[in-house]
Amino acid sequence: MAEPSGSKESENIPVVVVSENLESATTNSGKSPKKKTTWCSPKCLLVIFCIMNLLNYVDRGVIASTGVNGTRKICKETGECIAGTGIQGDFDLTNSQDGLLPSAFMVGLLVASPIFPFLAKTCNKPFKLIGVGLLIWTIATACCGVTSRFWNIALCRMLVGVGEASFMSLASPFIDDNAPPAKKAFWIALFYMCIPVGIAVGYVYGGFVASNLNWRAAFFGEAILMLPFVLLCFFMEPLQLKGFASSEATLTQTVGPELHEIKITEVSDQGKDVVEVSSTEGQSNNKTSRKTYLSKRTINQISRFLKDLKVILLDKVYVVSVSGYVAYTFVLGAYSYWGPKAGADIYHMTNADILFGLITSVCGVCGTLAGGYLLDRMNSSIKNGFKLLTATTALGGICCFAAFCFKSMYGFLAFFVLGQLFLFGAQGPVNFMCLHCVKPSLRPISLAISTVAIHIFGDVPSSPLVGYLQDHIHKWRTTALILTSIFAVAAAIWLIGIFLDSVDRYNEEDNASTIQGSNTEPVAA
Repeated sequence: MAEPSGSKESENIPVVVVSENLESATTNSGKSPKKKTTWCSPKCLLVIFCIMNLLNYVDRGVIASTGVNGTRKICKETGECIAGTGIQGDFDLTNSQDGLLPSAFMVGLLVASPIFPFLAKTCNKPFKLIGVGLLIWTIATACCGVTSRFWNIALCRMLVGVGEASFMSLASPFIDDNAPPAKKAFWIALFYMCIPVGIAVGYVYGGFVASNLNWRAAFFGEAILMLPFVLLCFFMEPLQLKGFASSEATLTQTVGPELHEIKITEVSDQGKDVVEVSSTEGQSNNKTSRKTYLSKRTINQISRFLKDLKVILLDKVYVVSVSGYVAYTFVLGAYSYWGPKAGADIYHMTNADILFGLITSVCGVCGTLAGGYLLDRMNSSIKNGFKLLTATTALGGICCFAAFCFKSMYGFLAFFVLGQLFLFGAQGPVNFMCLHCVKPSLRPISLAISTVAIHIFGDVPSSPLVGYLQDHIHKWRTTALILTSIFAVAAAIWLIGIFLDSVDRYNEEDNASTIQGSNTEPVAA
């Protein structure tokens, strides 16, 4: 980039390039100060993100727990009434109204999921965006404990979903950047292992706090636990994602009594800097042009985001990965909702809730970690990922199908546990592939679209559809077998992926990531 014109006397005056995101400066003498290194090691970063993810899913378990969700007020024909408990009792909610709370959360999550990746590319401060999202989450969670009306708590649940959206789309790329090359899939599996653990802990935590204090106190506890991590995102040295260059570098040169600024405001599609020059003189005359520039910049950013979206949706490897993930999530979502009821009806279980919760948490931890570990041992390529997804889903589906064929509860439990172990083995690999089948700068959008797809087409419609099927069949064993057979669809879709030309794009750089000085290095070990 050419230096701005100035008097001869100013030629030897140092020109300082300041980058807020890069924490770096260079002078026209060619010297540059040493880059700062963050205090947070890769393992420390992984632990922090895992705890954040755990708290997110503890909240999901809390809102569904019997102690917090509660029961509705019941009045007998004699006029005697039994007081309700929890949210349903305090707000006197019908089952339909109560069911709107998780729906409100999902609306917030799905609407906000694509927004945060867009903001990450616009303002280019993804780490602080996580802090913004978690701040919304913390405030909304605390407000759940003080609301006095149903629609207020429904709005709060929606905002909780908005806050979680920032974290889910941006955290995994940070882990991917800082994980050891030979353990990337395993580290991602560790992160996603927190999902079943968090939900299980939420059930226990919600019931314990509600029975000993009050259901509102459970939400206050969550907010207090998350607050230190929110502050951490705002005040620790920010980290930069691979594929994301600094959005603004300011070059300041002193020429006589005047101060001029040249701002590299964005990077064009050709990789050239778009430069805006401003001076302390005539600033009032530039207001109109400034507004015009900002409007054009916003339009350009939206256009670029839509182009990125098009690139992802036309990527065959990505579409196959997510399509299989949708079918897979369709079954697991229905299992989590209807599993205890089906088990109680078919095998006359007296403690179906506890039993299914225990199976999900234990198999979730062991299966998810095993899947990530195996993919690393298989050299963690996209093609090997498809092979692993196909094998684990097919074997898991067969075991679960066989389980529901048993008349003995013990035979069912043995095969169902084995099937769940295989099935959870897909969690790490499928998310690893969503990260690595696209360029680094597209990873947040990739995860956001994946999240939207698996919920809109997966677990959200599966529960009511399975309920509709059961209303017509009136036989839980048959319903469960039909549902489980959909795992064959997921395995078949992922089988197609084995034969696609697939490339791990993690090391591919685009224009935004090739600017000199971009701090795309992992945190110091």
